[in-house]
Amino acid sequence: MTSFLGEYEVAVDAKGRFLLPAGFRKQLPEEGAARFVINRGFENCLSMFTVDSWNVLAEKVNKLNDFNPKVREFKRLFMNGANFVDVDSAGRILLPKPLQEYAAIKKDMIFSAQGNKIELWDKDTYYAYIRQHAAGFSDLAAEVAGSGFVNPFENL
Repeated sequence: MTSFLGEYEVAVDAKGRFLLPAGFRKQLPEEGAARFVINRGFENCLSMFTVDSWNVLAEKVNKLNDFNPKVREFKRLFMNGANFVDVDSAGRILLPKPLQEYAAIKKDMIFSAQGNKIELWDKDTYYAYIRQHAAGFSDLAAEVAGSGFVNPFENL
C-alpha cells in the first residue's frame, strides 16, 4: 500500500480542475496513477484515495452492521459522496461540484498527504485549522500515541 508524503498548494480553475502536484505524481505507482476516489472527509475537507486504498476501506465499511442506526448514518455520510475521478491528459483532476461545495474550495487548495490518503482543503480553512490546533499538538501526541508508541527516532 502506498504511503504519501508532502503538502502542496494548488490552484483550482473556474471549472473545478486542479493539477496533480509533481512531487505527488512521483510517489504514485505506475498502475495507479490515472484514477482516484474522492469523498467527503472530516472537518469539512475532502479525502482522496487511490482506487486500491479505497477498495480496502470500502470493504471494511461494507462489513459494518446495517442493523445499527449509527452505522447506517455513518455509511450515508461517508460513502454517498464518493466519486471516481480520472486524471486527464494534462494531469488534472476535476473536483465534483457537490464535493467542492462541501469543502468550500474556491480558488486555492491545500493538497495534504495523510499516509494512504490525501486531504484536500480550502487554503484558508486549512491554515485556520492548523493555527487553531498547533498549540495542543504535544498534548495530542501524548494522548494518541501514549506510552505504547514505538519511537522511530530511537537508535538514530
